Amino acid sequence: MAKSGMIFGPGGAPLSTQVTSSDAGVLRCAELGLECMELEYVYGVNFSKEQARKTRAAAESNGIKLSVHAPYYINLNSQEEKKVEDSVKRILDSARMGAESGADNVVFHAAFYMKQDPQEVYDKVKSHLARIRAALDEESLGFVTLRPELTGKPTQFGDLDELIRLSLEVEGVLPCVDFSHYHARYAGAYNSYDDFRGVLEKLGNALGEKALKTLHVHLSGIEFTPKGEKKHLVAAESQFDYKSVLKALRNFDAEGRVICESPNVEEDALLFQKTYKRIKSKYSREKRG
Repeated sequence: MAKSGMIFGPGGAPLSTQVTSSDAGVLRCAELGLECMELEYVYGVNFSKEQARKTRAAAESNGIKLSVHAPYYINLNSQEEKKVEDSVKRILDSARMGAESGADNVVFHAAFYMKQDPQEVYDKVKSHLARIRAALDEESLGFVTLRPELTGKPTQFGDLDELIRLSLEVEGVLPCVDFSHYHARYAGAYNSYDDFRGVLEKLGNALGEKALKTLHVHLSGIEFTPKGEKKHLVAAESQFDYKSVLKALRNFDAEGRVICESPNVEEDALLFQKTYKRIKSKYSREKRG
């Protein structure tokens, strides 16, 4: 993780990458001055071991930290047993290939409520994650952290309290804190410095200092409706107050990674990085003064 503060990178290879491959994306991140990247397995883990080895080598030689985003087609609360087992396999395959590539975090949307009692859904998700965790540990992949994501719609499992509870009850699980989704999930209700500070305070109080020193954050502009997330936007086209998120991260001395999921993925990643460094520099000057 970052030695001090947050590091920034894109979800997927930068759009300006000349060759369509993950190792080329890693090299482009290094050229741009970005320090992490999330490998996108969103339509399936279609990745060869040879490609994984190239990606790992590129990341290690350039100091780029890697994570993976598992496929979208995951629902650990499906009413069809095959779909549940397929979901488990997709998370496991993402973690395995991610580890082969040098990634140490696997992010995923865990489930949908399917109009069921949230406690029942929680129990199912917890049971399956415990099973996934045990399988990874058996395969000597204990270093891969499972990161269920804070989701953007109230129909999706994954509010902040559920993710904190999972992290307390299943070893090797920590949240992927998507602040943009947090804003959209509640139709814009949370969009201030105090709101974002409250998220970090809650995480720290429940999960301890380690959780604030190993954060995995998603950030982007976002459009929402009364039903929650609609789509990701370029930061400048969104009302989402990303600057207050970055200020809260700095003021909490948080460490970890910020993955940008805006459509202009590297441009906003660089914008977030520049903004954060400016906030950090101002904080240092004020502290010295």
